Amino acid sequence: MNTKVLTTLEYTKIIDLLTEKADSEPGKKLCRELVPSTDLSAIRTAQQETKDALARLFRIGSTSFGSNRDLGFSIRSLEIGSSLSMSELLKLASFLDNVNRIKTYGKKEREDLPNDSLDAYFEGLTPMTQLANEINRCILSEEEMADDASPRLKSIRRSKLSTNEKIHSQLTSMVNGAYRTFLQDAVITMRDNRYCIPVKAEYKSQVSGMVHDQSSTGSTFFIEPAAVVNLNNQLKELDLQEQEEIEVILGDLSSQAAVHTSELAADQKIMTTLDFIFAKAKLAMEQNATEPIFNTEHYIQIRKGRHPLLDKKKAVPIDVRLGKDFDLLVITGPNTGGKTVSLKTVGLFTLMGQAGLHIPALDRSELSIFSEVYADIGDEQSIEQSLSTFSSHMTRVVHILQHADADSLCLFDELGAGTDPTEGAALAIAILNYLHDRGIRTMATTHYSELKIYALSTNFVENACCEFDVETLRPTYRLLIGIPGKSNAFAISSKLGLSDEIINAAKEQISKEDESFEDVIADLEQSRVTIEKEQQEIAEYKERIRTLQEQLQRKNEKIDQAKDKILRDANEKARAILQEAKDVADETIRDFNKVGASADIKELEKKRQKVRDKINEKNGKLALGNNQKKPANQKTVDPKKLKKGDSVKIISMNLKGIVNTLPDARGNLFVQCGIMRMQTNINDLVPVKEETITAPALQRTNTGKLKMSKSFSVSSEINLLGCTVDEAIAKLDKYLDDAYLAHLPSVRVVHGKGTGALRSAVQSHLKRLKYVKEYRLGEYGEGDAGVTIVTFK
Repeated sequence: MNTKVLTTLEYTKIIDLLTEKADSEPGKKLCRELVPSTDLSAIRTAQQETKDALARLFRIGSTSFGSNRDLGFSIRSLEIGSSLSMSELLKLASFLDNVNRIKTYGKKEREDLPNDSLDAYFEGLTPMTQLANEINRCILSEEEMADDASPRLKSIRRSKLSTNEKIHSQLTSMVNGAYRTFLQDAVITMRDNRYCIPVKAEYKSQVSGMVHDQSSTGSTFFIEPAAVVNLNNQLKELDLQEQEEIEVILGDLSSQAAVHTSELAADQKIMTTLDFIFAKAKLAMEQNATEPIFNTEHYIQIRKGRHPLLDKKKAVPIDVRLGKDFDLLVITGPNTGGKTVSLKTVGLFTLMGQAGLHIPALDRSELSIFSEVYADIGDEQSIEQSLSTFSSHMTRVVHILQHADADSLCLFDELGAGTDPTEGAALAIAILNYLHDRGIRTMATTHYSELKIYALSTNFVENACCEFDVETLRPTYRLLIGIPGKSNAFAISSKLGLSDEIINAAKEQISKEDESFEDVIADLEQSRVTIEKEQQEIAEYKERIRTLQEQLQRKNEKIDQAKDKILRDANEKARAILQEAKDVADETIRDFNKVGASADIKELEKKRQKVRDKINEKNGKLALGNNQKKPANQKTVDPKKLKKGDSVKIISMNLKGIVNTLPDARGNLFVQCGIMRMQTNINDLVPVKEETITAPALQRTNTGKLKMSKSFSVSSEINLLGCTVDEAIAKLDKYLDDAYLAHLPSVRVVHGKGTGALRSAVQSHLKRLKYVKEYRLGEYGEGDAGVTIVTFK
């Protein structure tokens, strides 16, 4: 791939963005060296790796390769038997700790997850945890070896401490005793790493010992008293022994590391590769990018593509296709309408895709493999070479025509511009014909009407335009394939205030054929806009019908379920009533048979009345009660005063809920009843008082009552980053009350790491809350020490 096109299409800027996503310097180096490939197998492998890394980022979260570094010098030193310094060994231990974390990150969370292209990388890592632990145990920092690194080092340092104490004891007795009047200051100092006392010059002969230094004025001599010379000598010997023992420990640690040089080299290579792959995935996540599908037929179909260097919130997605129905696309339209961006988007997507990067477009977008991409975009006029704009463009066009073949993608911006329009248009048509006859995939932008006619009249050549709204004088940046664009020069000039007299005079200069052609384009554009609006309305109607059908189906299913339940209940009740009636009848017949002919009329009447009472009792239970009609004195809901969050009751269902949406023109609205969101009409609602609960653990007033109206929308996380301690505690206190009332089992408090002041304040506040069961710092994957997980009672 020629290097010039990488700059022209701003591929180098994408590489800069990619490099920022890598954590380690070796990973950044791989990013900077990334260039498009023409090997389809390698491209698909790279795309699959990016896709699998992106899936892990979404599923598990991000990780860091920051401790990965180039170990080449250290490994070569170990291979020749040299000892590493404390700094080099600490870096090696940090690298191995990072390897261990990445190895853990790569393990499957569930056994049912399928294998992916990154499994081999993670499995190939060798953490060597024992070596890392040994180094971290022995070496505390780049300049300090631990006392416990070896028994001999511990003994030497204990002796040094004892000797130091003896020296200080003797010198202190001298400074505060007999030598006090001889001293300039009552202090103990160091000269040439030996302990001395500052003696006045006139008393130098009074203090026996070795003179190590004198002050600049000559008034003070720094003398090592004879009484501590031997102790200072012992201390010097111990220092030498300590340094020798440290060298022995470093040699031992280096020997342990030297056994694993091949594993270290393999780990460093894998860590660098993984850092590079995850950098591609992080860039894809930031750009909302997807994996393109590659083909070998030189066919391109981009769905809702956005130029990756434009603001993704403002960039208008475009659909582009090339190579199947036509191999040459001519894009026309006014300036600043998005023609050049469309060219750059297609070229840049091709380069990114062949480099193994995802592209910011919808899934199932298709790209093809091109051995070369050529682009003549922008005005690169060369003053040194005495080239005009036209000459500069034509020089690049000649180079492209000399080197392009059927495996090339050619992009031309304002082809034929910068010279006489008639000659420029004729030259542009000849160039496009040359490329078209050789089957070279080409996109070109132009203002020439002759090229629009050429595209309309030539097979496998298609027109396209960047849409422009004449009413607002603003481009919509939509790319419309199959429709030639109109320059709209007269309309724009009129909107900007140019007089009608001048515009009419300009129109007279245009031939009847050109004017008729522009009118046909305008009519086509108007028809297209009308058809698009009608298609949009039809799509909305279809969606509405589909929604109504689903609602009707759900309603019918509910009715069928309710009907079945009613029939089952009715049958059960009928069976129970019949059984009870049978029992009463049997009892009555037995009573009459017992009494017989000698029956007492009054006694029989009592029994008959008892049976009648039982029948009346059953009839009363069967009567319909608790009619759900709205009582006459019940207060109705006022549509004008109704607000989201108001508590209401659905009369027909006897359910209470919270207003979720305001009523539409027909009075229909949604009410949230627990976990169900139900559609109803405002005439089926009555207001209810907002429910309250009493929370003894949260009492701050005499009533201890807290409203629940906000508890339905409480988040499971609060972010305190950027707050002062006072602001954070106030927000946290209010949030925890709401979360507890919403019955959340636990919440996540994000306070960041920083100096630790905010974390300490948050945890101190949590200790005082009675309704907090426990709290802890976040674990790996939860935010580490930057968050606190709170569990309620």
